[in-house]
Amino acid sequence: MSKITAAITAVGAYVPDYVLSNQVLETMVDTNDEWITSRTGIKERRILKDKDKGTSYLAIKAAQNLLEKSGTKPEDIDMVILATATPDMPVAATAVYVASQIGAVNAFGYDLQAACSSFLYGMSTAAAYIQSGRYKKVIVIGADKMSSIIDYTDRATCIIFGDGAGAALFEPNEEGLGHQDEILRSDGIGREFLKIEAGGSLLPASHETVDNKQHYVFQDGKTVFKYAVSNMADISEKIMQRNNLTAADVNWLISHQANKRIIDATSSRMNLDESKVLVNIEKYGNTTSATLPLLLNDFEHLFKKGDNLIFASFGGGFTWGSIYLKWAYDKK
Repeated sequence: MSKITAAITAVGAYVPDYVLSNQVLETMVDTNDEWITSRTGIKERRILKDKDKGTSYLAIKAAQNLLEKSGTKPEDIDMVILATATPDMPVAATAVYVASQIGAVNAFGYDLQAACSSFLYGMSTAAAYIQSGRYKKVIVIGADKMSSIIDYTDRATCIIFGDGAGAALFEPNEEGLGHQDEILRSDGIGREFLKIEAGGSLLPASHETVDNKQHYVFQDGKTVFKYAVSNMADISEKIMQRNNLTAADVNWLISHQANKRIIDATSSRMNLDESKVLVNIEKYGNTTSATLPLLLNDFEHLFKKGDNLIFASFGGGFTWGSIYLKWAYDKK
């Protein structure tokens, strides 16, 4: 019997309608379009303006888009993994609500939080479940409403993040396609450099924490950038070496969209031609857990069956890693 691998068989996505451009940000904080673009590559980002809608709304829309595009019946889904740093609430997993709302009545689900590496870790988890033979259809959704945890008077963070969601369906494959290899890493040294201080068991919410803006994202940008550049580049180069892949063998780099300079550093270490490096950061900013699946959805039309994709990500914690995957289908 052929070895079972976990292949992506469908993708979907959703971004809100409202566009927060660099020009609008110029009216909110001390910044400008040239400064933002030259340092990050971001021109605009999408924002979910409705205060009554959370990350679940984004996730549901992305999953529904996947189901509609692929003709998949929601009752056939075995499992829903929601990769997110912004669940609807601290207790009551958002994935469970999402599964119910999309009609996945036979599925179980849970949230997975590894900051910007959440979707990458979710891919690993889905692959393990599929390759074990236990489940046949697993949806991994990367979704974040980052606008809910951003201080729009802090120019160090408000220029970077946006809202969005993407989803991928994983199914068994016996052609040798899908998940090939992975290298995942983490280091607790990053705990102090990218975080939300309050709202957890260490520092529960209080009037003081709210007044001190401790429920917003804090980022030591220079330190995070330094670690992200070295670790993402190192891990991507390592997975190529481990699988005897040359730059000519790699068809596409699916890199976390945090900063154009980090993406460039990673692709440079891999010796990849610019045409193989997929980028949409200029449209969405950093959507945290959603960047990788949004890339898959935006560029799905370019992928050919058998293409070699290298995924790379880096997030708070620190968390990072790379996954080597063979694309399993041609878009119809």
